[in-house]
Parts: sequence; structure tokens; C-alpha cells
Amino acid sequence: MRVISGTGRGRRLKELPGMDTRPTTDKVKESLFNIIQFDIEGRRVLDLFGGTGQLGIEALSRGAAWCTFVDTNRQAATVIRENLKMVGFSDLASVHQGDAAVFLAGCREKFDLIFLDPPYQSQLLERCLQEITKFDILSEHGIMICESAVEKQLPELEQPYKKGREYHYGKIKLTVYHRQESGDL
Repeated sequence: MRVISGTGRGRRLKELPGMDTRPTTDKVKESLFNIIQFDIEGRRVLDLFGGTGQLGIEALSRGAAWCTFVDTNRQAATVIRENLKMVGFSDLASVHQGDAAVFLAGCREKFDLIFLDPPYQSQLLERCLQEITKFDILSEHGIMICESAVEKQLPELEQPYKKGREYHYGKIKLTVYHRQESGDL
């Protein structure tokens, strides 16, 4: 697992031992960042199921201004901090160890870009999508990208959120959501 592009390009990231964390493959990660390549620079990012931190670190490497990482696993939070330090991005990020829904309920900031990549067999993705819209933490013209199993059907969300394209990569699907500006409704 490595940083694909930007200032941290080529840096190898530390991985979590065991099979509890499923890192996004380099092929899917590269495709994801091709989709949002013009929407990263200077943006505030939330990597909600951080794992090793690879998605948020990739965003920082490509010019994001800040990334907040959240993971319920204490060891994952430690690995994210170590990876941030190794790539030199510790001062551009915060790491929260705890439940994603609890974090969302207490969140008092808005993000321009949100990555959601929870365990595929859980219902966390749908729950967090509802929480994000309920607490309205995505900024106007913001983007959410959800990684799921290809057969999972993700919901339409209430305005101002709009479900966009789905991209298929073998057994993996990326679903893009946008938040429209109030005047665009």
C-alpha cells in the first residue's frame, strides 16, 4: 500500500495486521482519485472509516488542506498517526478514535469531501449517510464517496443531497453523492 501521487508519492504506508481491515486496492484508489481530481486542492476532508488512513493521506498528498480521520479501532488510530508522521502530514490532520455515528452527532464542522468505506457486511454506510444528511456536515458543492460491495444498493438522499454516478471495479462499487447549493434546488 503506497501513496500514488502528489507530495507523498511512492511512500509506503504501514498496514494493520490481520484481516479486520480491508484496505482499498491501489486500482480502486487510483480510480477514486481520478473521479475527484479537480475537487481536492485546498479542501477539508473527512475519512470516516480511516483504517490505515490511506484515502485521507492520498487526499493530503494531492493538496487537501486538512483531513479528519475517524476509526473505532484503537490500533487503526495508532497506525493512522504513524502513517501521517511518516509522510510528514501530522500537522494537517486530526485522528479520532471512536464510533463514526457518535463522531457525526458531535461534529461541529463542515467538510468538502467525505470518504465512507466501512466494513461491507455492516449497515454502517446507510446509517452514516443518514447521519451526515441529518447533521448536514457536507459543505455546499461537497462530495461524498462511498465504497461498498457491488451488489449493495445505496439510498437516494433528501435534498440538497443528490446521488450521482456509480463506478464498478470487479466486486467493488464506488457511489458518489453531491450536496447542491441552496440556489441550485
